[in-house]
Amino acid sequence: MPHPPATPEDIFIQGGLVIDGTGTPGRIADVALRDGRIAAVGDDITAGGARVIEARGLVVAPGFIDIKTHSDFTLPLMPQAESKVRQGVTTEVIGHCGFSVAPALPGKAEALARYLGPSAPWLDFRETSFAEYAAGYPPTSVNVAMLVGHNTLRLMAMDMENRPPEAAELGHMKELLAEALAAGALGLSSGLFTAPGSYAGGEELVELGHVLKRHGGRYFTHLRDESNGVFDAFAEAAEFGARTGVHVQIVHTKLSGTDNWGGAGRLLEALAAARRRGVAIDCDAYPYTAASNPLVNLLPAWLQEGGVDAMLARLGEKDVRVRLAGHVEAHGLNNFGRIPSWDAVRVSISPNLPHNAGRTIADMARQGGTDPFAAALDYIVADRGQTRVLVTSMSEDDVGAFVASPDVLVGSDGNSVAPDGVTGQGRPHPRFYGTFARVLGHYVRDLGLLSLEDAIRKMTGATATALGIADRGVLGAGTRADVTIFDAGRIAERATYEDPHRYAEGISTVIVNGQPVFENGVHTGALPGHVLGRQPAADAP
Repeated sequence: MPHPPATPEDIFIQGGLVIDGTGTPGRIADVALRDGRIAAVGDDITAGGARVIEARGLVVAPGFIDIKTHSDFTLPLMPQAESKVRQGVTTEVIGHCGFSVAPALPGKAEALARYLGPSAPWLDFRETSFAEYAAGYPPTSVNVAMLVGHNTLRLMAMDMENRPPEAAELGHMKELLAEALAAGALGLSSGLFTAPGSYAGGEELVELGHVLKRHGGRYFTHLRDESNGVFDAFAEAAEFGARTGVHVQIVHTKLSGTDNWGGAGRLLEALAAARRRGVAIDCDAYPYTAASNPLVNLLPAWLQEGGVDAMLARLGEKDVRVRLAGHVEAHGLNNFGRIPSWDAVRVSISPNLPHNAGRTIADMARQGGTDPFAAALDYIVADRGQTRVLVTSMSEDDVGAFVASPDVLVGSDGNSVAPDGVTGQGRPHPRFYGTFARVLGHYVRDLGLLSLEDAIRKMTGATATALGIADRGVLGAGTRADVTIFDAGRIAERATYEDPHRYAEGISTVIVNGQPVFENGVHTGALPGHVLGRQPAADAP
């Protein structure tokens, strides 16, 4: 057994129920931390001169890894990552859904800022390479693993053009991707549900996949359709994995739209079948029935061709509105399918009309005496395409099936925020504050859909394996000292759709790289997080 820690800078966690992230049953044990790593786990070690954290009656687990976030939009503004740390998260994966804030090539930063405005309205965009972006990332309280976005690469190479790329444009995207991977990006994210990612065909993605393969990168995809075409979209992602040999992560797995409710078992079988064929594929989900997206993304992607100004001009044309109405009547909302009513669409963030945060489209239509669909189009124009909304489009039965499945990891799809300051504006999705606490409290303790050990495995060890991170996600000698201590009887979300800026409860202590960032109900102010770069593959050019 290793020698115990011997200095006050080291930590001795005493007497907790250690659930190590592997899925094995928990056991009462002590955990010794030294020099940012786990020095020992057992019942025969002593504190020595280390600082003691009393954990009797509490669970000691690896720090939770949030595999699916957009915190690149907020961490530079609020590096303490309060909403995530206070639910036990110690690592976030950023740059998802094809959206990354780098690279921003000369002359393109403003276009990228306008494009990402509904998601990052308060972020300062500047020209930067991916390497400069990663190297200059500010200190944070959580570890950060970065992805480069396909939508961003396409915007840099060919603006918002709805066509296949020319050879030079595809070559440009490949070069930018290779540069990001060489700079430590974990992989490529895609958002095939919205422009300009939706303009890309499968061959374009496979070509980029070959670059990923050479560099040992991974592929993270928001499927082309999560509603009526979800099974075809899943098959497209699995085929990408089969053709390229690249690990595929399907993010925020869901069955959106009333026509698709009840299909969770079929989708889980499709995942299992792909694995049986030898495809390296994982997926994650968040434990809520509402999704979040820019309001414009609820409409067909052709509306956004040419950028924001062109889109707003189109919405002033009667024939365009008639065409949009016909599409929604026939097919439902883009990527969301049919919703019960426009009461299911709630304004989350509205930079130019902030007083409307929390209101539904149907409510505003009733007040204005107009048709809800027309009200939605008018709102896009009034807020200059910057509105973000919550859409209640999923079945609780399907959500519960994904949470209970051992094959579906946990990702919040949320930003690190805080009730105060710039990130406290609007009414964001409660998943920003409550995802991990909701799984452990509501689905594990209250409903008993899965065991505590399996839930923690899905948040830690299994997630680290899916990401290819070797030294995090489990509590074992030599692994990084990312640790979350919580009360299994008290842990719960407190955020709601009506009042989302409320921290989770039940977390006792959160340690990142051996330093406490949260204890005794208070954020310590420490910013010990690392940027978790990947090493280029040996055969990379």
